[in-house]
Amino acid sequence: MTQYKYNSADLVKPVELTEREEFLLKDSKTFCIYPWIHLHAYPTGEAYPCCHAEMAYPVGNARHKTLEEIYRDAPMRELRNDMLAEQPNPACGRCYEQEESGFFSGRRSANKHHGHHIKRIDDDKFQMSYWDIRFSNLCNLSCRSCGHIFSSSWYKDQAKLAGGDWAERNTVLNYAGRTETDMWEQLIPHLDYVEQIYFAGGEPLMMKEHYNILDELERRGRFDVRLIYNTNFTQTKLKDRVVFDYWRKFKSVAVGASLDDQHSRAEYIRQGTEWHRVLANRAEMIRTCPNVDFYISPTLSIMNAWSLPDFHRQWTEAGLIQAQDLNVNILQDPAHYRIDIAPPNYKQKLIARYQEHLEWLRPQDPLQRATVGFESAINFLQTVDNTHLIDTFWRKTHELDAIRNENILEVIPELKELL
Repeated sequence: MTQYKYNSADLVKPVELTEREEFLLKDSKTFCIYPWIHLHAYPTGEAYPCCHAEMAYPVGNARHKTLEEIYRDAPMRELRNDMLAEQPNPACGRCYEQEESGFFSGRRSANKHHGHHIKRIDDDKFQMSYWDIRFSNLCNLSCRSCGHIFSSSWYKDQAKLAGGDWAERNTVLNYAGRTETDMWEQLIPHLDYVEQIYFAGGEPLMMKEHYNILDELERRGRFDVRLIYNTNFTQTKLKDRVVFDYWRKFKSVAVGASLDDQHSRAEYIRQGTEWHRVLANRAEMIRTCPNVDFYISPTLSIMNAWSLPDFHRQWTEAGLIQAQDLNVNILQDPAHYRIDIAPPNYKQKLIARYQEHLEWLRPQDPLQRATVGFESAINFLQTVDNTHLIDTFWRKTHELDAIRNENILEVIPELKELL
């Protein structure tokens, strides 16, 4: 079997390419295949070309229009034209920033994994071969870097932070479509075309829509569909439906666990986490479906910037993952949690820590996925100065600590460096 090259632009499913297609998929600074094969919808109904897109630039709203109508509307047409003309589009700013720091961006990953659909740039069919619909904001955690848009558990805290009549104007649960079942009903015709489904949330392993999709794929014998997850990994079943029982049947399943840290640090950063449950779920997964690809997918923020190497190494040495099984997601928003808010002295300490960790990591990381993540974090720290956001970090942290009866310095004492 050919070794998967994480940081390579080579197509996962090679096809014969024209010179123009080769340029678009491998050398273009703007082209991304997603706007031809995919649409992304938030629990608010706001639609985007993908989950990486800047939130300030929605292309429509799925509570008012169908996905196909949004796909054919002016904003999506303009985005596709910009990409073909090598014209940067503001919706894609996050990928541009990631690429400047050396990350293998969502745009480049899309071209790598879905570039075999390149001929579709010349047709007008609406066929979603890649799905990433956030059906609702149902979630059991209220993570520090999240909010009510993506987590129903944030409702009470958000109501207190916002004050006024916010609670009366907003509901605990939000659904992406025109009705609670609208998104599922629109996706059914695309079951004939889907190749890959990305489940995220909210928390997908709590959602009935997730299990409905798996049941329908099983009924049709579509075990060839690739399943990818971003899950907090605290829940692994819904009533009598156990997700491990499904995963064993599919040819390709990749599970990215959104674990930023461990023990009390994990429970602080992602409130609602019970760390012993995460450990038990990982042990059960190793026992019942050991061949499923499992990796840690931490959000790298100022809160776990110091401790992430320790977490990575300890899970590796405990046999819970291999060293290569970590995919660093650099936090870009909310901006006051970014690692580049660190003052110069703390930045230098972080850089030295990552460089030491890389000496341990590189010989064990043939994929270079984890290696590239830490190398890119170093570049990120060296490139951008957001120290002006330190005051915002402390103000917002103290506000939330007061509501939750927590104290960040009791759990993450190294952040005294930011005082």
